[in-house]
Amino acid sequence: MMTGFRLNFTPLKEPLGFVKLVEWLTAIFAFGCCGGYSGKNIVSLFCGDGRNETLDANFHYPFRLSQVPLVEGNATLCNRSVTATHMVGDSASSAEFFVGIAVVCFLYSMVALLVYLGYMHVYKDSDFGPIFDFVITAILVFLWLVCSSAWAKGLQNVKDATDTAGIGATLALCKGSNVTCEVTEFASMRTLNISVFGFLNMLVWAGNAWFVYKETRWHSQKFSSQPAPARQQVPAPI
Repeated sequence: MMTGFRLNFTPLKEPLGFVKLVEWLTAIFAFGCCGGYSGKNIVSLFCGDGRNETLDANFHYPFRLSQVPLVEGNATLCNRSVTATHMVGDSASSAEFFVGIAVVCFLYSMVALLVYLGYMHVYKDSDFGPIFDFVITAILVFLWLVCSSAWAKGLQNVKDATDTAGIGATLALCKGSNVTCEVTEFASMRTLNISVFGFLNMLVWAGNAWFVYKETRWHSQKFSSQPAPARQQVPAPI
């Protein structure tokens, strides 16, 4: 069996290779949208005496909001002394899990494409390659489902903690009858909202699992074990 590298772009024209290329691109899209995010909300404080003051609510990946200061040190706001206050919430575990799975899928897709384009003759001549590919693909389908669900909940927690109600519940000053707190400028969360489409990645990987399964001996044995249809006997001419 020849095991040398043979560059062949034909697999990219077939579902097995083309879908793997799509997986590689969507993985880049997933961790790029979430992993590099940073944003800032502007919180306006409307004091009872007619003065207005502002606070900056900065947050970024991996969204450990409990470590993000809303008020640094002792400060005076609306003629009141305010102690150091941090935002509430921690979505780091779900965000890092999501980005981690995306990076793993990016690396695996890149290695798989290398095998498809250079070692497809070895891949198809062995039982181990297709079976290993199918098992890993099936595992990653499940992990995409889990991490996308966790990150969707984590993102909602980030939105709740940084909106007007969340800031008002965090900052003791906002609970006073003479001070009104409102988020007057919101950070764009467009890329974070797009990243939640990790469920699309799950569907892409699930579709690819079928094409990988067709390369395994399990699929070939299933069809080879089916009995051939009986041939109808034609009566001999008289």
